[in-house]
Amino acid sequence: MAVFGLEPEQQRWCAELRTLAAERLRPLAGTAEPGHVNRPLVAALGELGLLTRLFPPDGPVRAVDLCLLRESLATECTEAETALALQGLGAYPVVLSGTPEQNDRWLPGVRAGRVVTAFALSEEAAGSDAAALTLRAEPDGPGAWRLTGEKCWISNAPHADLYTVFARTTEGAGARGVTAFLLPADRPGLTGRPLEMLGPHPIGSLAFDAVPVTSADVLGAPDGGFKVAMRTLDLLRPSVGAFAVGMAQAALDAACTHAARRTAFGGPLRDLQAVAHQLAEMATRTEAARLLVLAAATALDTAAPDVVKRSAMAKLLATETAQYVVDAAVQIHGARALVHGHLLEHLYREVRATRIYEGATEVQRTIIARELYR
Repeated sequence: MAVFGLEPEQQRWCAELRTLAAERLRPLAGTAEPGHVNRPLVAALGELGLLTRLFPPDGPVRAVDLCLLRESLATECTEAETALALQGLGAYPVVLSGTPEQNDRWLPGVRAGRVVTAFALSEEAAGSDAAALTLRAEPDGPGAWRLTGEKCWISNAPHADLYTVFARTTEGAGARGVTAFLLPADRPGLTGRPLEMLGPHPIGSLAFDAVPVTSADVLGAPDGGFKVAMRTLDLLRPSVGAFAVGMAQAALDAACTHAARRTAFGGPLRDLQAVAHQLAEMATRTEAARLLVLAAATALDTAAPDVVKRSAMAKLLATETAQYVVDAAVQIHGARALVHGHLLEHLYREVRATRIYEGATEVQRTIIARELYR
């Protein structure tokens, strides 16, 4: 992965990550029961120090490092990448907005891979319009509330150990009436069920039946939860693009190998101009997406004024590119790529959700247009 702007040390790190993913993490992938958290895989991420790289002791991870980490893992093992990313999504609200006591209680277990986290924002009718959430936090005495309602499409639910939950504390206030709570999974009144989805990673719904929370569980300030959510998503958004680029690279590598080995019409597939041009297009789009992701991550690390636009562009282009590249790789492989268990069959199911979660493609276009009008 030789990319403009990467130092030799960064390139060596990416190569090391790919080797770790292929040799140490891939054998653990797919060993968990469908719809359940792969705890041995999460523990291995901790043992190998990858979760410590995700949660450095001196503060938030650099966005460029996060993107390199996610792309490198995704190229060799999407399950490992997703397990790591979900730890980041669930626990970064603690890093960015938690008290010292909350950090000390939870982050050591998260870094070690012992505590599985989840980010509980989405609801049945509040996905892209996250400010429309309806999970209620009803007052229950001074500094206490009861959570009542449901969450849906929550990664790692219902088997996570710790949830960052966003609930409405002030009716009619939109985004300004939401509070973030840090909720252990054993809190009374919290239940859930797994959902069977197209992609292979664990996801489920949660039900809250007067679940008790107190001021000690609040992340940030009461009614300031939407800011907690957006700070987390802003940090992770370019790295979703990096995940997509990793999948695109894996699909491109597979297509190049297949085109060199498969013979048709008297020679290897790569000698057919239609296939060669398709591979060239796939490679060009993948590299363009990679560069845009790294540019957005650099903008985030340097607090550039156009970081919102760059992050939206990176997520938009990278996820749409990955969908195109994986689909094209399937076409080059033919029917064999549709057999259950084939790498491309796996990528074909995995890649689709990236165009929806953490801001759908249409939302990214809206953000970009809004930023252009400023």
